[in-house]
Amino acid sequence: MINAVIFDLDGLLIDSEIISYKIYKEILYPFGYDFTIEEYAQNFSGKTEVKNVTNLIDTYNLPWTIDEGLDTVLKIENKLLEQGVDLKSGAKELLRYLKNKGFKIAIASSSTKDRALNILKQHNLIEYFDEFVFGHEVKNGKPNPDIFIKACEKISENPEGCLVLEDSEAGIQSAYSANIPVICIPDMKMPDKSYLDMTKAVLNSLEDVISYL
Repeated sequence: MINAVIFDLDGLLIDSEIISYKIYKEILYPFGYDFTIEEYAQNFSGKTEVKNVTNLIDTYNLPWTIDEGLDTVLKIENKLLEQGVDLKSGAKELLRYLKNKGFKIAIASSSTKDRALNILKQHNLIEYFDEFVFGHEVKNGKPNPDIFIKACEKISENPEGCLVLEDSEAGIQSAYSANIPVICIPDMKMPDKSYLDMTKAVLNSLEDVISYL
């Protein structure tokens, strides 16, 4: 029996992958590269910022250290986030349903706490969540299981009593390794079959989760 639902944030609850794409496009433009959304989806979607910045520097021979790259990403991201970030389709409908039915609701995100809470406040979503776990709270990030194990502990539920909602391969692997049932709602990149085989279902939108439950 499912008593709790644990949400990823980026690419699952909020439409932030498109913002990441815009950041990398803006970074590469002065160096003469026309960065396409297909390149982003294939090589950068669903990965950590450190991995992506390292990949950018190595692939496009950027004259930066990783720290300089991360600082540049942060500055551009802050500018874009001030303009707002959209929720994914069905987000509020699903959250209202879960709250009304008495499910515990948590977020387990690699994001920084301040960034995530600011985005949730923009959409008046804080009140829906019982607990939050952010990247700095665990030693090993996704695809390791630590962040979802921590979320189960915070909401006082066993893994089998929870359901994880994820969009990325790393997130699916993380939930699977934590022995928590996981549903995939793909964003820009459809996870490979080996990851989809770890899931209980692959759905088109957050609203479809209501029918699953």
